[in-house]
Amino acid sequence: MNAAPTPERLITVTLQLNGHPVQVECRPDTRLLTLLREHWGLTGAKPGCEVGRCGACMVWLDDAPANACLLMAYQLEGRAVRTIESVAADPASLPVRQALAECGGVQCGYCSAGMVMTMSHLAGLQPRPSLAEAEALMCGNICRCTGYGGIRRALVRVFDAQ
Repeated sequence: MNAAPTPERLITVTLQLNGHPVQVECRPDTRLLTLLREHWGLTGAKPGCEVGRCGACMVWLDDAPANACLLMAYQLEGRAVRTIESVAADPASLPVRQALAECGGVQCGYCSAGMVMTMSHLAGLQPRPSLAEAEALMCGNICRCTGYGGIRRALVRVFDAQ
């Protein structure tokens, strides 16, 4: 079993970021969230709890939702990362983004990117999850503003219209 590299030295990590090859030299314990925001200027993923509970920093790692605050640089070699900047530009996410906006699922917007990332991933699954399954799978995304009424209406619109 390989141990994680020691944090004192720098490593070079090569990955696909939003469909483009990138390389970064950093400490192995640098969080992906830090790299996104401070190295690449991609600020859509937000720092929230920084322990993987709120979903504000949600990205797709190899096409599956993952918290950027929990991913370290040494774990990214050869992987593919997509951020909200990429997913929001993808027409496939439009039904989710529209549902959240039209159903009142967006207030301050801090959690919105994470909500879009998780809901868009779920909406793209085949077979698509049921409404109950989608609601359960959204449990890793926390909103402190809306009271979840608008978010639930958006879920109904996206997942009950099957």
